[in-house]
Amino acid sequence: MPSLVDSMAAMRAIAASAPVATLAEAFAARGHEFALVGGPVRDALLGRAVTDLDFTTSALPDETRAILDDLSASVWDVGRDFGTIAARVQGETVEITTYRAEIYRDDSRKPTVSYGDTIEGDLVRRDFTINALALMLPELRLVDVSGGLEDLVAGRIHTPGAPAASFTDDPLRMLRAARFAAQLGFEVSAETQGAMVQFAERLDIISAERIRDELVKLLSSTDPVPGIRLLVDTGLAERFLPELTALQATQDDHGRHKDVYEHSLTVLRQAIALETERRGAHTNAPDVVLRLAALLHDIGKPATRRFERGGVTFHHHDVVGAKLAKKRLRELRFDNDTVKRVARLVELHLRFFGYSDQPWTDSAVRRYVRDAGDELAQLHILTRADVTTRNRRKAERLDHAYDDIERRIDELAAAEELAAVRPELDGAQIMSILGIAPGPLVGRAYKHMLDVRLDEGPIGPEAAEERLRAWYAELEADEASEPRGAAGRAPAAGADPAAAS
Repeated sequence: MPSLVDSMAAMRAIAASAPVATLAEAFAARGHEFALVGGPVRDALLGRAVTDLDFTTSALPDETRAILDDLSASVWDVGRDFGTIAARVQGETVEITTYRAEIYRDDSRKPTVSYGDTIEGDLVRRDFTINALALMLPELRLVDVSGGLEDLVAGRIHTPGAPAASFTDDPLRMLRAARFAAQLGFEVSAETQGAMVQFAERLDIISAERIRDELVKLLSSTDPVPGIRLLVDTGLAERFLPELTALQATQDDHGRHKDVYEHSLTVLRQAIALETERRGAHTNAPDVVLRLAALLHDIGKPATRRFERGGVTFHHHDVVGAKLAKKRLRELRFDNDTVKRVARLVELHLRFFGYSDQPWTDSAVRRYVRDAGDELAQLHILTRADVTTRNRRKAERLDHAYDDIERRIDELAAAEELAAVRPELDGAQIMSILGIAPGPLVGRAYKHMLDVRLDEGPIGPEAAEERLRAWYAELEADEASEPRGAAGRAPAAGADPAAAS
């Protein structure tokens, strides 16, 4: 943690910025208290970049709205029922919330909100002591009602009051504890962790969308593994991601196979390292699709584990895992595109293994690219990250093999635009050449021509037409030689000859 002098200098710089100074003066002129609160104060004290500006005030929402309307043409309600108004002020997006206290009823997914009248009362109800910090503006007075500064110095996550009361009020705070443990590299206090175990089932009243959002924030951290371990160890993961907890059941005390749970966490870390290396440490957002796939890639193993001939097998765990991932992500209300992409990566993560024993034909490489589609770059990373063997020679052999397949993909792509592999004849050309109308037969012909393209590469339109005509002639010959109906009768007049087969 930076020195107190440096931390206060950082907070003074924030307070002196145009949007913050403008807001502080406007609220003070109306006789209201106004403070920078929570994460921005915490991050400034830790020397971390401050990216969000969250404020709290004694003004009620309607009063806040009136003040902001005088300062900005862009003002909107983030959640009026929760006392939060947002605006665009001096080029910055800010959120301002009325002092409040909120509590969840035993059977409710939404908190009941009441407004408070002191900054101290507002801070006491916040999730953790390190977030229960406020910088009063414009006077630059730091308010710490629960030892947040001490916990920042100690690298400790603890609730302002009794953890049991805090997690009863808002069960999502238990997931936030795991996220902050990962993001900040802090330890969760023993008392707080004990309450997470005790109240894990209370997470069931929280909506899937809010749980999903916390999971995404956790996975977006530089190293989410400590947070994931905490979720599993406290039983929280069992409430919303039981497939992850089930990986622990595949631990083998007899050394017949590797620990699948620990392997999955290692793959996640290695995937993040490769992702960061390839995209650059400071560009683009974290790849949540890749990280979900890395975490979930082996969740099909518990259901497919078999002990055979003194060993263990997990046949088809890739296919089973893809189905499980799809089901779970849908229940967590992930969007359809994310669900589809994660499931595809899980299903394909084993496809490469075996290449090192016998390099693929160009046709197999094309099919690999086609099946991966837009997820090819992510599949490259996931496959490399999935190598966790301690056998250095085996690891090097697999690494060299994947270097080779990436080289071949690049070479083929440069030669024939592999990323957009399509038959050399489209549907309209197929119908014209064969003289057929739209229907299932066109689809069958298209698929055949795609197989030709994948197997042989570009062959030119004339050769493609020859392949199409030869295929169609063979198809007609096969249909003509088939039995004439179940009782030896020819199909009825006007019937599709293919339908009789």
